[in-house]
Amino acid sequence: MKQDTVIQKIWSLCNILRGDGITYYQYVSELSYLLFLKIAQENGSEILIPEGYRWADLQCHEEEGLLGFYQEMLTHLGANVENEVIKAIYAFPTTVFSHSENLKAVIDGISKIEWHQVGKDGFGDFYSGLIDKSAQDTRSGAGQYFTPRSLVNTIVRLIQPNLGDLIQDPATGSGGFLVSADGYIRTKYSQEEYQATPPKYQGIEIEKNTRRICLMNTFLHSLDANIIYGDALTDDVAALDEADIILANPPFGNKAGGQRPIRNDIPFPNTNKQLAFLQHIYLGLKAGGRAAVVLPDNVLFESGVGTDIRRDLMNKCNVHTILRLPTGIFYAQGVKTNVLFFTKGSAEDKDQQQNCTKHVWVYDLRTNMPSFGKRTPFGNSDIGFAPEDFGADPHLGAFEKVFGENPNGTSKRTEGEYSFGAQEIEVDKDVIEENQDSDGQLTNSRWRCFSREWIANNKNDSLDISWLKDKDSVDTSNLPEPTILITEAKEELEVALNELDSLLATLEWTE
Repeated sequence: MKQDTVIQKIWSLCNILRGDGITYYQYVSELSYLLFLKIAQENGSEILIPEGYRWADLQCHEEEGLLGFYQEMLTHLGANVENEVIKAIYAFPTTVFSHSENLKAVIDGISKIEWHQVGKDGFGDFYSGLIDKSAQDTRSGAGQYFTPRSLVNTIVRLIQPNLGDLIQDPATGSGGFLVSADGYIRTKYSQEEYQATPPKYQGIEIEKNTRRICLMNTFLHSLDANIIYGDALTDDVAALDEADIILANPPFGNKAGGQRPIRNDIPFPNTNKQLAFLQHIYLGLKAGGRAAVVLPDNVLFESGVGTDIRRDLMNKCNVHTILRLPTGIFYAQGVKTNVLFFTKGSAEDKDQQQNCTKHVWVYDLRTNMPSFGKRTPFGNSDIGFAPEDFGADPHLGAFEKVFGENPNGTSKRTEGEYSFGAQEIEVDKDVIEENQDSDGQLTNSRWRCFSREWIANNKNDSLDISWLKDKDSVDTSNLPEPTILITEAKEELEVALNELDSLLATLEWTE
């Protein structure tokens, strides 16, 4: 809780900057410049920063001329530091401060904080908490792209990254998936084992300030990470290697922006950047590699080239699990999303990968779920990676348990249970028969299996599969004709108006 206090104090300093018209997300990026210098002083890594350009030099500078010195300092650090990660953190520096008075006030505010409350080993978690704070504050605008930490941790627990793995995120953002994967691995192994065969991390981020935040986040968590400034849908991916694991939440929105040409190795070119990202991910996996990707509903049902891409995906990969996420967990209103889990076909099948997907298991965590948002948070971000944490999340726990322990989705699975929220209620034989459809499958379970043949024949290879009935939905098949409904509504309004006229007349009579 002491760390939360420090985060809140840092966050409250943003009030100073309102006069300069600085947004909350710009504020976090600017803090990366300042906090890195302060944290380097606190955790002993200041030796990596040239003398004359350290926190003490900034802190003791008088207010007059402070902004000019700060700008010079940023430029110097971005060009002359030997450590490549630190140089990248300060690359393309552009301060959002306009007045030395405000800069001095923020520096003094940072200096007054009791940094011992964070601890030398806690600066990475502190910075991650600051990123979370930015996403939770709707004024920052960052939350619409922010993947809830509880969902990230669940995905990582199920994918099970390991020592020596090359782990990628082609839409890295602030680096949450990479940091979570590393935390999972460090929990499983000793420091000696980790150092003997460390995992490697790669990512691509298209936005400069977001990449800066990601670089600082991965640096403070001691990740061996190469975060490329670029676009995964262009030839910038030449710097990437085939990955053992890819975890991603590509940005929302249908149309690919920018004027740069899409890479020519994408087999199904299109303007929908999420479909392009999906192709990048399954093509970028090693044979036997695993992926989990957050995608909106339209990727699961879009026709035309979307159908071609899904067929190619199911041929080359075993798409074993889909998690239908509830609405409201992303701040972008109305976004309906899913997590696709899949494994690339084996090396023997690499040249002729066909029909890798035999069955797709779908978990519906959307129907009849609460409306999540700032007042009703989704999941528990405090749950870690110890064995007892598996399945402990209040909303995602039941899904984790039915997913099973095999990261390729090959654990023994059964439809014979209800899985509503965190509850798993065994269903007796009579109840099963009562709730089966014509195919003998449970209609009231959140967890169902669909064969590849069924998907092809009944859904035309759409993966937008739902079967539960929303208890708040209206059965339109039994509604009266629109003219009848309009007439009834008109009559009810006329009655109400007559009652108001009578009430008004009564009030006038009594005056």
